[in-house]
Amino acid sequence: MNRSKRCLVFFITCLSVALLQPFAIGAQEIPLLKTYAPDQNDVPKHKKVFDDPTPWVKTWNDKAFMPPEVYAMIASDPEKMKTLWAETVGFKAPDVVGKIHPEIKPGKYTYTDVQANPAFKDLMYPDLYDRIKPGGPPFAGNIPEFEIIPTRQYYWALRIAEATKKNEGKTKLNADGYVDYKTWEGGFPYPRPSGPFKAQQIAYNAFVFRRDRNEGNGIAYGYVYGFDKNLKMDMDNSMNSMSCMVAGRQFLPPYGFFDEQAKANGELQLMTLTMLTPRDLAGMAILTTYYMDAQKADAAMIYVPSMRRIRKLSTTDTQDAINGQDLIYDDQSGFLQKLSPTRFPYKFEIVEEREYLVAAPTIDGAEYCTSNGLEFRGLKMERRPIYVLKMTQTDPNYVYSKRIFYIDQETFEFYQVENYDQKGRLYRTFWTPYQFRPDIGMFTWGGYLLYRDHVDLHSNVNFFVDVTGVASRDDIVGQITKAGK
Repeated sequence: MNRSKRCLVFFITCLSVALLQPFAIGAQEIPLLKTYAPDQNDVPKHKKVFDDPTPWVKTWNDKAFMPPEVYAMIASDPEKMKTLWAETVGFKAPDVVGKIHPEIKPGKYTYTDVQANPAFKDLMYPDLYDRIKPGGPPFAGNIPEFEIIPTRQYYWALRIAEATKKNEGKTKLNADGYVDYKTWEGGFPYPRPSGPFKAQQIAYNAFVFRRDRNEGNGIAYGYVYGFDKNLKMDMDNSMNSMSCMVAGRQFLPPYGFFDEQAKANGELQLMTLTMLTPRDLAGMAILTTYYMDAQKADAAMIYVPSMRRIRKLSTTDTQDAINGQDLIYDDQSGFLQKLSPTRFPYKFEIVEEREYLVAAPTIDGAEYCTSNGLEFRGLKMERRPIYVLKMTQTDPNYVYSKRIFYIDQETFEFYQVENYDQKGRLYRTFWTPYQFRPDIGMFTWGGYLLYRDHVDLHSNVNFFVDVTGVASRDDIVGQITKAGK
């Protein structure tokens, strides 16, 4: 073994021992994710990204992969979850919609129906309305047809609902409306947003303390395709990410803090992203530790295969585009920017509270994207009660002048993000219908996501599937250390 390789192995060993202590609960208590997670090569057997209407959720779901004793920890009676969540937020979505253009009934519609009826323009937010047309340049993601379904009541997992109800009123805001993260104990901190800082309460629900869900507990397998203004593919990436929520845990044990290290350091989440393709990126892995304190920069390290080295990354340079995609670091998961009173602070406003017709969360996964025209077909739409949150950047040095979010009032999930540049132009947008799992009360990134760059006329079509589970610190850091050996 040459000297440079010995140094690399020594560094990796020290990293694992010094920073990443043993898992808080043993494998004998709960089977770890690595013991049952499927392989990424299995994904196309369930669903191909293009031209495939297969309802992938029927075969790719937590019950199909998880050991029965683990699945029993997260599954609950849907009616019980519905009742508790309605008590927690104070309403059911089907009871508060249907007031705007009630003549638009459930049924199947095409773009010609939408163009012929002005009511649709009033029911949809502008960017979605503009997408109701046949596919074609300059953007991927147009919707030539869809089905409106009756509004459904959505809810969160029983333990998350219980924690939300129990901890309501405990998470404190300071005089400027910024949260004292040490007062948050789990669940959504503001299930009934109100008062002078209502807009900020919604932001904290939607962006910061929402991660105790499958996004924060499991492994996701992703495919990212880029298209230029002529819809010619210019990027074809595949990847996976393993993540672990380490604070405010309610969904899977260990509950509360993951371990003493997470508590002492104020950690929120650990995640490793591993690139599989293209060849020049294959093997690259990024380990990120996200912190609750908005004044504390996240920590990240990267393994670069071409260098065979692990390097520390700066997480303060959050305005750079990521690997040619139509997003920056702060745009990950739709929004990942710190809500800080000093680093690129915002003015928060609720500009509307009303119902909109939006893409309904998928339950069966039958939606698909066509290779010809890159259309989304098989989509279902439903009326949802929406907060339209506007966040205006008060620092002119930031890449965006403002962000607008369309946030579900019942679930605090956001369907659409609009980012405007410093010239006031619509710059980048993010859209996803999500996947909803009725048996466990969970929303995930399962299915399609769409990023668009409206200035450079570029699109990303993303497709993700995931599996719930608990990963140890060693498992997560192992994604980067095994690459370096």
